[in-house]
Amino acid sequence: MLPETQHFNFVRCFIEDGVGHIKLDRADKHNAFDEVMINEIITSLRILAKRHECQLLLLSAEGKNFSAGADLNWMRKQAGMDFQQNLADANELATLMHELDKFPKPSISLVQGAAFGGALGLICCCDIAIANTRASFCLSEVKLGLIPAVISPYVARAMGQRAARRYMMTAERFDVNTAQTLQIIHQIDDDLAAAAKPFIAAFKANSPQGMAWTKTLLSHLENGEINQQTRDHTSERIARIRVSEEGQEGLNAFFEKRAPQWQAEE
Repeated sequence: MLPETQHFNFVRCFIEDGVGHIKLDRADKHNAFDEVMINEIITSLRILAKRHECQLLLLSAEGKNFSAGADLNWMRKQAGMDFQQNLADANELATLMHELDKFPKPSISLVQGAAFGGALGLICCCDIAIANTRASFCLSEVKLGLIPAVISPYVARAMGQRAARRYMMTAERFDVNTAQTLQIIHQIDDDLAAAAKPFIAAFKANSPQGMAWTKTLLSHLENGEINQQTRDHTSERIARIRVSEEGQEGLNAFFEKRAPQWQAEE
């Protein structure tokens, strides 16, 4: 287990009661992220992914705002970089989004206040997103002559291509109710910690392998195409998990009217 909070420069990482926490801790800069914070979140994700005692991930932030997006000093550095340096820099952010999206355990983001630019990518990569009533969102890249490139697959998947065209090209700010309508946010509650509790309880009650495999299954189905390859893949997945150790335990526990081992360990 993590013996104590691992406090990097801008991120805190710890496990508490089976919940792995990644907390953005740069409130004085509205949790704006740069290459340092990006690297620290990636490191934290890799630590928690390997910890058996971490049953799920809670992504949150200190202070008034979840994240104001890109740090201004980081953006100044980017303006002075050549193409290869910018490509390497962008690839690090792409790695962060990919590893959060494919994190092998359930993930929840708790969002307060502003969530701008790349922050929407973090939110859309999580399985569940809860925001408070004053949360607001903006994809403002085009105002700077840029594009929301690295986060676009995840944001467009959440809100749909039609809405993405509007909000990525107008750069208009939208409120939490609109974010919920766009499926960026699942639930609105000013007590974020309390709102997360039912989801945490549900995730803890479920099969860790079942949830991990469900995430990879859904990733495989993202293109929406249902063909013979899709049918073969889904048939193979259910057959394989039925005969796995955890699948057998879950089925036997059900028929024997007892809690499965992953619940008994609580």
